[in-house]
Amino acid sequence: MAEPFPLAPSLWATTAAPAPDTPPLAESGTADVVIVGGGLCGLSTALHLAERGIRPVVLEAREVGYGGSGRNGGQVIPGLKYDPADLVARFGRERGERLARFAGGTADVVFDLIARHGMDVPHRRAGWIQGAHTETGLAEVERRAAQWADLGAPTRVLDKAEAEQLLGTGRYRGGWLDGRGGAIQPLSYARGLARAALKAGASIHGASPVTSLERTGSGWTVTTAQGARLNAERVVLCTNGYTGGLWPDLARTVIAANSFQVATVPLSDNLRRSILPEGHVSSDTRKLLLYFRLDHTGRLLMGGRGPFREPRSPADWAHLERIVGKLFPQLDGTAFDHRWCGRVAITRDYLPHLHEPAPGLLIDIGCQGRGVGLQSAMGRAMAAYIATGDADNLPLPLTPIAPLPLHALHRLYVSAIIAWYRLSDGGIR
Repeated sequence: MAEPFPLAPSLWATTAAPAPDTPPLAESGTADVVIVGGGLCGLSTALHLAERGIRPVVLEAREVGYGGSGRNGGQVIPGLKYDPADLVARFGRERGERLARFAGGTADVVFDLIARHGMDVPHRRAGWIQGAHTETGLAEVERRAAQWADLGAPTRVLDKAEAEQLLGTGRYRGGWLDGRGGAIQPLSYARGLARAALKAGASIHGASPVTSLERTGSGWTVTTAQGARLNAERVVLCTNGYTGGLWPDLARTVIAANSFQVATVPLSDNLRRSILPEGHVSSDTRKLLLYFRLDHTGRLLMGGRGPFREPRSPADWAHLERIVGKLFPQLDGTAFDHRWCGRVAITRDYLPHLHEPAPGLLIDIGCQGRGVGLQSAMGRAMAAYIATGDADNLPLPLTPIAPLPLHALHRLYVSAIIAWYRLSDGGIR
């Protein structure tokens, strides 16, 4: 894969709280647990392990939050791609209901962590709106809202008029509102998690790419590019959309699609009041969905799919800028001052996957575009599993690594769908 698009051009890098000091691993040593990947999952795992008195060391190839964790849209959306009834049908009543409870509580984990650790993270919890762009989509969101309401979630169905009022666009036929959702500054959140983990006793080293994992006796030896080594009883691998060849076949279990975003210049007060006036965040029912929100500086962010490859010029974001004008005609002529992208790990079944391919090696992969809440909660669950050995602490069963058949063809198919999406401006006429 080509060199990843840098983090610096993103809006989040411009407006984030300062990063904590995470120097490269300079000397060899030992740890109770080595965590590979300094994104939300790795940092949450480290924090929750340290709070249990277990000594974790995080090794990050670049800087904390460098990958999708610090580049995403900052939307905190509970749940999974599947509705509660679908999870019960797939996993059986006991495990399916348990997974639904876990998924429904992922947003709570994020906002609780921000509050408990006093993180310097701009955030707001006004709720998430999923707009329905077709009649089929409207029936889908009505079922979804009813199922989550049955589990006690604060939901309601929106008709076309109310959706237009709350979103600021008449392009949707209705939708549903989930009051559990909200918004954060994602890079500030990743850095806040890192600070909390350091304070709890974890060690974090940036610019320390791991080059090999070797089983040695009853433990593991983890080697970095600088030659420093750590010996540990356990290793946790959580690299998601930036997974390389560190463990055989792992990268071929996901499609690491590129999610592109643009941000306008700060909007005037009048324009700001005309779009998402009550502070909701939104994504829609399209297969290749659009997602948008206002940030704490008053910019409108629009996200969606871009080229599978890394971007080459501002033209790679042009479709999103056109979409902004189509969804929000009141923004015609508004300038854009940030363009960025990041990888999202998508599994074949649209569920996160947990693997334990060797004793003492735990792997989490597959964020499905809902990584803020999902990976924060997954880190807490994995820490509980590591501390107790009880697999019931995990929301999903441990499964073997299963590469996608004809992985290269899957990538070509996704690339073709994305090319149509860009040419058609997301299907918006």
